[in-house]
Amino acid sequence: MEAIAQERRLATEIPGPRSRAMLERRRAAVPNGLGSSTPIFVEAASGAILRDVDGNQLIDLGAGIAVLNVGNSSVAVTDAIRQQLDRFTHTCMQVTQYEPYVELAERLNALVPGDAPKRTLFVSTGAEAVENAVKISRYHTGRDAVVVFDHAFHGRTLLAMTMTAKAMPYKSGLGPFAPEVYRMPMSYPYRCPTGEAPEECGPRCAAEAIHLMDKQIGADRIACIVIEPIQGEGGFVVPGTGFVPALASFAAANGIVFVADEIQSGLGRTGAVFAIEHEGVVPDLVVTAKSLAGGLPLAAVTGRADVMESVHAGGLGGTFAGNPLACAAGLAVLDQLQREDLPGKARALEGILLPRLRELAGRTALVGDVRGRGAMCAIELVTDRDTKEPAKAATGAVLEECLRQGVVVLKCGTYDNVIRLLPPLTIDAALLREGLDVLEKSLATVAGA
Repeated sequence: MEAIAQERRLATEIPGPRSRAMLERRRAAVPNGLGSSTPIFVEAASGAILRDVDGNQLIDLGAGIAVLNVGNSSVAVTDAIRQQLDRFTHTCMQVTQYEPYVELAERLNALVPGDAPKRTLFVSTGAEAVENAVKISRYHTGRDAVVVFDHAFHGRTLLAMTMTAKAMPYKSGLGPFAPEVYRMPMSYPYRCPTGEAPEECGPRCAAEAIHLMDKQIGADRIACIVIEPIQGEGGFVVPGTGFVPALASFAAANGIVFVADEIQSGLGRTGAVFAIEHEGVVPDLVVTAKSLAGGLPLAAVTGRADVMESVHAGGLGGTFAGNPLACAAGLAVLDQLQREDLPGKARALEGILLPRLRELAGRTALVGDVRGRGAMCAIELVTDRDTKEPAKAATGAVLEECLRQGVVVLKCGTYDNVIRLLPPLTIDAALLREGLDVLEKSLATVAGA
């Protein structure tokens, strides 16, 4: 595999002529419904650098939307895939079985919080894993109701799309939606739905959510509560202190399966193997995907054996679920996570990210809030700090300016006004600082425009 120098280089304007030509081909072959946040086409990548078809080398602060915690084209992962490729590519676990599936399940069972015996089911995508977590919860409890939260994102399939909060672009015109999904207020300290100060947002929102679940649904009808310990697409919302533990206690007291959606926040991203660990909560089920196989499609539901074993034989599965190439990659990812202490690296990156972002907030009124954990940090842009009016246009302009300067960053948030930073956990500190320099200059350019 080619080793790409870990440095930013601009060979042409961005997008360059070859990327623009590829865009024309794309328009003639691919539907507009598949959005892309940048107009560039990549020909090679390694570490925290993307090289486009025009020879530009860009700093990657998006990591394929948190897929590449181990870095672009991790040597350990690609080597594991090649070795498995030489053996076989597929058999279907439901026909003839293979060891990588079992070994990876054993590894996840040991990593997921909690001392109780666990089981792991593999599927192909995060949305598929979310739907299986709900399916298992409903079977285990004999109940139908599913509780989710404002600003949540859980996927694009029918049930996962229903569970997702944001209408545009994820749901608008794509209904009707699945029944028995109920949405509760989310603790969002910067925009607390109850109007409380940030330090009181957690307890107050938990009390309100529990009241609504009890009175509007009935605790005895709820199969599961599904929550992202740190919301991803919803704006990197870190819930207020006490919010998640109160919900978990309510679930335990009422026989409700408590599901942590760790698709974006898991596997070292927040400075712990799983973000739920920051809350001191042991979930019944944990859903992982994205970075689990270092770029190959693989997702998992891991949880208490008594819950996971509920479903009858044949009730779970999928043709490509737990593909052997993806399982081999997953084993290499977990090896790298532990060998290189990727949660520790995420904590070190937090020590660079959050202070720098707070400095930015002190220099530009565009930044209304700074938040995050580990290497999952964000700034929320507003036109006015008093009214907190979302600065959607400015957010887009900042991202465009960053891209012109050779840095890929992503937006998120219900109001499209959050700039999220998701560097590979393997990124060199100097390269991250250079990316932040570009972000700072881009913010200044837009703020002064």
